[in-house]
Amino acid sequence: MKNLVYCALMLLLAGACQRAAVPTKQRVVITGIDASKKPGDDFFKYANGIWTDTAQIPASQAGVGAYSFMNYPQRIRLQAILDSVSAGTYPAGSIEQKVGDFYASGMDTVAINQRGYEPLKPLLARIDAVTDVASLLTLVADEQKVGDRSILGFYVGPDNRRSSVNIAQFSQTGIGLPEREYYFKTDSSTAAIQKAYRAYLTRLFELTGTEAAIAQKDADVVYAVEKQLAASHKTNIERRDVKANYNKLAVAELAQKQPALRWPTLMNQLGVTADSVNVAQLAYYDKLNAMLTSVPIDEWKVYLKAHALTNYATYLSQPFVDASFAYGKMLTGQAVKKTRAEDMTQAVDGSLGEALAQLYVKKYFPEAAKKRMAVLVDNLKKAFEARITKLDWMSDSTKNRAKEKLYAFSQKIGYPDKWRDYSKVDVKRNAYFENRLSANKNDYVQSLAKVGKAVDRTEWHTTPPTVTAYNNPPLNEIVFPAGILQPPYFDVNADDALNYGGIGMVIGHEITHSFDDQGAQFDKVGNVTNWWTKADYAKFKTRTQQVIDQYNQFTVLDSVHVKGALTVGENTADIAGVAIAYDAFKLTEQGKSTAKLDGFTPDQRFFISIARIWRVKTRNAYMGMYVNTNPHSPAKWRVNGPLMNFTPFYNAFNVQPGDKMYKPEQDRITVW
Repeated sequence: MKNLVYCALMLLLAGACQRAAVPTKQRVVITGIDASKKPGDDFFKYANGIWTDTAQIPASQAGVGAYSFMNYPQRIRLQAILDSVSAGTYPAGSIEQKVGDFYASGMDTVAINQRGYEPLKPLLARIDAVTDVASLLTLVADEQKVGDRSILGFYVGPDNRRSSVNIAQFSQTGIGLPEREYYFKTDSSTAAIQKAYRAYLTRLFELTGTEAAIAQKDADVVYAVEKQLAASHKTNIERRDVKANYNKLAVAELAQKQPALRWPTLMNQLGVTADSVNVAQLAYYDKLNAMLTSVPIDEWKVYLKAHALTNYATYLSQPFVDASFAYGKMLTGQAVKKTRAEDMTQAVDGSLGEALAQLYVKKYFPEAAKKRMAVLVDNLKKAFEARITKLDWMSDSTKNRAKEKLYAFSQKIGYPDKWRDYSKVDVKRNAYFENRLSANKNDYVQSLAKVGKAVDRTEWHTTPPTVTAYNNPPLNEIVFPAGILQPPYFDVNADDALNYGGIGMVIGHEITHSFDDQGAQFDKVGNVTNWWTKADYAKFKTRTQQVIDQYNQFTVLDSVHVKGALTVGENTADIAGVAIAYDAFKLTEQGKSTAKLDGFTPDQRFFISIARIWRVKTRNAYMGMYVNTNPHSPAKWRVNGPLMNFTPFYNAFNVQPGDKMYKPEQDRITVW
């Protein structure tokens, strides 16, 4: 395995700074079909069974395959670029100097280990010096500016009622476990995670010189404070309520409602100039306000130390990194730590992402891909418009507004037209901890400058090499980074059946997010307003409830089921995404043909492509956390769920009554 990785890196290094070339056109052949499986019983296994049975999850990963797990081979690509530029000499302040020296500083584990937790001692001493709520909040605000978020979930984003302007916003936060239910469930797997988390906190305290018995008591204090905070949290399902998350209040009113938080002073310390803010989850800040007086200051100090340590653990020496991993592997099942190079590549991507992306795009993203994607997006829009026209449950007035919203979309493909500015990030080759803080501070300053200002509709909210795609309802935009525009999602050489079943399904999925249970509440300019008739919206809610009910029946692990209410938006987008992509495919020459290729009809190739883009295999521990926290269904149900509701799939593979995926036609769900 090491030799294979080394060879891959050498090949990548050979052309790290060359412009990506368009590959020679060649036919993409479908392989790996498990003919022993009946397509109508489990299409995911039919298309992916041979791969699933033989794929090995790398010991350093929680899973392997497509989508987010493609970011592992992506990081190897990025690592090759970083290995190259970090070995060179470049002008101070250049992109190459910043990303190269940032990476090199993180790779210098000798220097990092020699420092131990020395970089954190001034902060720990400052926490020790806290004497009251006022000094506590001052410290919390200062730490917020460099990326240490403890009790304040501060961010800046579009005002949902006036989406052209950014507003200061506050969300629930303050806990260390993945979400609130982890503090209250008593099953054995959750109890094991609770135990591992407490052990992690204990170990961090010990690493800063605290005696074992005291460290354990301190960990108990932290856990008790977090559990109180967690009790005020909304669940992930409750947080899907867009309107309930909009609580725009005057700062003066908040000062009266929550006096312990000292809102006017707090806002000043955060550097925010605003008369009003949105407090997304008010109950959390009500609870925090009460706890600032009910919880002793000494316990708050222990809590703040723990959150500083967990926040900065991976910036410090190896024992802290090891402690972080020991807890993390309980959540993901990951057997061994990632390589230092992979971690540092991820760190550069997180801190200087659009600088590194410029080097990535030069090498790996041909303009031909961007042009073909634009055609695909346009065809998907046409297909969605046609589906809106044909809906039998929606009135003409609502249909017209839906079409207006559809054609008001903006689309971003590949990479930004305007890159982020990192000129204020101070990067030194021998100061990893300080480099991280400088990048965090730059992020904060740039975010703070947006408060009260017009929304920049050119800004991206993911880095271009990332394998993802997203819909941003307040901006009514869909975004497809360069990272996802590669096989199995997109291939310049592939026939339309594979591309429409791959990236076409993703495009349809992202378009539909503007019309799912959350996105449907935003109008064409991104404001939360009611553009539906009352009767139409009631019919829409009935159909999304059918999606919830159906997915609640899908089993993931033993008795664990998909959470239909948590995943309803993604499931709605999957169901419609397949249908829209198929309709768009039918607009192409191949889509109108029945000629077989490699023994498969065009329709069959289309559906096989859908199954292949969600080809994922994960560890059970990771899947347990995924089901509890992720709004997407597991990979199998991202394939089988939509297809069992789609009649053209039945026709393509002759799915009949008695097949496990068969549903009577009247029971097949259509939302869009």
